[in-house]
Amino acid sequence: QVQLVESGGGLVQTGGSLRLSCAASERTFSSHGLGWFRQAPGKEREFVAAIRRGGGNTYTADSVKDRFTISIDNAKSTLYLQMNSLKPEDTAVYYCAARIDSGLGYSIPRTYSYWGQGTQVTVSS
Repeated sequence: QVQLVESGGGLVQTGGSLRLSCAASERTFSSHGLGWFRQAPGKEREFVAAIRRGGGNTYTADSVKDRFTISIDNAKSTLYLQMNSLKPEDTAVYYCAARIDSGLGYSIPRTYSYWGQGTQVTVSS
């Protein structure tokens, strides 16, 4: 069973930065693709970024490109999402997720089998 534990959310002003973390077992990182999604109140869950298993290719949504970066620290078995130049529209609950890595469908939530509990990010204007 894959377990994902997120941390690092909080309240930040417009233009500020946060780094989200997602801890998982070492085996998860070598065998699964990983992703970050977010969900604002009243909206559908939205793709943010993804990384291939073992820290391969990365993919980032156009809405956050050049501001958000996904990365892995294999030594710490931790997935990160570095978020810079935050905007009020980035306010949401952020989730990390894991899936059997097939290369396709990385931006589609239903292709992920395992989810963390979510961490709230609030950006004040």
